[in-house]
Amino acid sequence: MGRRKDHSLLDQTVTTEAAAPKPSLTLPDAIALIVGIVIGAGIFQTPALVAAQAGSDIAVLLFWLLGGVVSLVGALCYAELATAYPNVGGVYYYLKRAFGRGVAFLFAWARMTVIQTGSIALLAFVFGDYASQILRLGTLSSSIYAAIAIALLTALNIIGLQQGKWTQNLLSAAKVLGLLLVVIIGLMAVPNSAAPVESASSGAWGLAMVFVLLSYGGWNEAAYISAEIQNKQRNIVRSLLWSIGIITAIYLLINLAYLRGLGLANMAQSEAVAADLMRSLWGAPGALFISLLIAVATLGATNATIFTGARTNYALGQDFSLFGFMGRWQQRPSTPTYALLLQAAIALLLVFLGTFTRKGFETMVDYTAPVFWFFFLLSGISLLVLRNKEPQILRPFRVPFYPFTPLLFCAVCGYLLYSSLVYTGVGAVVGVVVVAAGIPMLLWNNYRQGRA
Repeated sequence: MGRRKDHSLLDQTVTTEAAAPKPSLTLPDAIALIVGIVIGAGIFQTPALVAAQAGSDIAVLLFWLLGGVVSLVGALCYAELATAYPNVGGVYYYLKRAFGRGVAFLFAWARMTVIQTGSIALLAFVFGDYASQILRLGTLSSSIYAAIAIALLTALNIIGLQQGKWTQNLLSAAKVLGLLLVVIIGLMAVPNSAAPVESASSGAWGLAMVFVLLSYGGWNEAAYISAEIQNKQRNIVRSLLWSIGIITAIYLLINLAYLRGLGLANMAQSEAVAADLMRSLWGAPGALFISLLIAVATLGATNATIFTGARTNYALGQDFSLFGFMGRWQQRPSTPTYALLLQAAIALLLVFLGTFTRKGFETMVDYTAPVFWFFFLLSGISLLVLRNKEPQILRPFRVPFYPFTPLLFCAVCGYLLYSSLVYTGVGAVVGVVVVAAGIPMLLWNNYRQGRA
C-alpha cells in the first residue's frame, strides 16, 4: 500500500477521473494566467533601478529586450519538460523523475513555505501599499489589504476553477489595457531632455539584469497548469511563446514611454516612476489612476500565484503521507481545496511577520530569491538528466540547439543565484534556513512510511 502511494505520480501522468485535475483551460486562459503572473509589481518598480544602472536610453531598452530573450530560452526548456511530462506537480514532478523523491520533496517544501507563499505575500503587500493610496484603513492599512486580498482570492479559487480563471482573465485584461494607456500617454508627451547619466560599468550591467529578470519572473508557472490545459501538446508551447512575446512588447513600450515622458536621469531618480510619469502629465488624477492600475496589476498577479501554487502542494500530498490531506482534489469545484487553505495560512503568516518589519516587499524579495534561483537551476539540469535517463519518453516538443540551449539557461540561473546571494540581506538566510528545516520533515516522513 505504501509503495503504491509513493509511486502514484511517478507511474501515472493521469490519475482517476474522480481525483484528477481536468483539462479545462483554453489557450487564452493559459496566456492570461502567465501574463497575469509576470506583469505584477515589478514593472512599476524596477524600471527606475534599471535606468540608474544604464548609461543611455538604448542601453535601457536593450536590457529589457535581453530579458525577453533570456526568458524565451528558459521557456523553450520548460516547454519540452511540460509537454513530455504533463503533470499538475510541474517542476516537482520533473525533479522527482530526475533526482528522486528527496530533492522533489525539498522543492515542494520550499515552494510551499518560501517561494510561492513568499511571492503571494510580496504581491499582496504591494497591493496593500497602493490600495492605501486610494483609501487608507488606519496604521496597518497595507497589511489589512494584503490579508483581505489573500483570503478573498483563495476563496474564489476554492469555489471553483471557472470562477478563478475568469477572475484572472478579467484582471489580466484590465491590467494590459491600463498599461497600454500609460504607454500611449507617455509616447504622446513632449520628449524630456534631462541631463544624461554616467555610463554603466560591467558590474552595473549585471545588477540591471537582476532587476530585469525579476520583472520577467513567473512565466515558468505554465508548468503547473500542464495537466489542466486543453490540447496540451500544442498549447503549452504556444502559451509560453505568446505570453513572453506579449510581455516583452509591453515592457519595451512602457520603458520607452518612461524615457520619453521623464528622461533617463529623472527616470533613474524616481521612486515611483509610473506615478511620476502620470503626475507630470495629468496631475493628481493621473497619480490616482496609476494607483488603481497597480492595485489591479498586483491583484491579478496574486490571484494567478495562488492558483498555480496550490498545484505543487497537491502533488506533495499525493506522494508523502505526512501531507496526505493536501493530496485530495475536490471533483465538483475541480480544485485542491486543502492545498489552497494551507497555502493561504502560510502566506497570511508571512504578511503578519512582514507587518512588524514594515519592509514587506524588500523582506520577501530577500526571503525568496536565492531559494527560487537554486531550484530553477535544478529544473534546467533536470532536462539534461531526463534526456539521458529516459530517452524512450515521447517528447512532442524538443528544445532547439540541444544541449547548448539548456546549458545557457543553467548558466543564467547560476548567475542569478550568485547575484541573489550577493545583493540580498538577512532575509535570504532566513529563507535558506526554512528550506533546510524540510530535511528533518523528510526524514520523519520516511520513518513513518517505513514503519507502515
